[in-house]
Amino acid sequence: MAKALVIIDVQANILAVLGAKRPAVLQRFDEVRARIAGLVDEARRHGAPIVFIQHDGAPGHRLETGTPGWEICRDLHRVPEDIVVRKTACDSFYETDLQSVLAKHGIEHLVIAGLMTQYCVDTTCRRAVTLGYDVTLVADAHTTADSDPFTVEQIVSHHNALLDGFDAGAAAITVVPAGDIRFGANREAA
Repeated sequence: MAKALVIIDVQANILAVLGAKRPAVLQRFDEVRARIAGLVDEARRHGAPIVFIQHDGAPGHRLETGTPGWEICRDLHRVPEDIVVRKTACDSFYETDLQSVLAKHGIEHLVIAGLMTQYCVDTTCRRAVTLGYDVTLVADAHTTADSDPFTVEQIVSHHNALLDGFDAGAAAITVVPAGDIRFGANREAA
């Protein structure tokens, strides 16, 4: 089953929101980016397509298109050959070419990481399954900001539990830690 790594909205100003003031939120963002960089390296070693999803914000938005805050974080080991799909909604498939990109590469299984857990990550995982893709959500490679009344730790834990086993027909979401993700043909972990 052909896999692709899909990295959602890991952009410079993604956490320029009120709930990102707690040091633990920013530390988690650093840790998640490091794990994603490791996933990028693993995917590249095995020739798996790497798709960066980039949110195009409207003028004045923290991810305003073309501004420094809109840029994909530089520490993710992105190269020009990686695919970039731009979006304007929480659903990475909504009015984008993501599905045609995946079809072009024969992808049936998405390994998903990124931000923000309760918005774009959750929505894209659910939509992918309803479109027939198997999804591996990387348990420790997605994050968000605190959201009254929940901490980032509670939000991530809740979504990992909620999404693990979510299915539509034969397609399902499995939640797996980054250390167990493999893209090679002889490995079955994710």
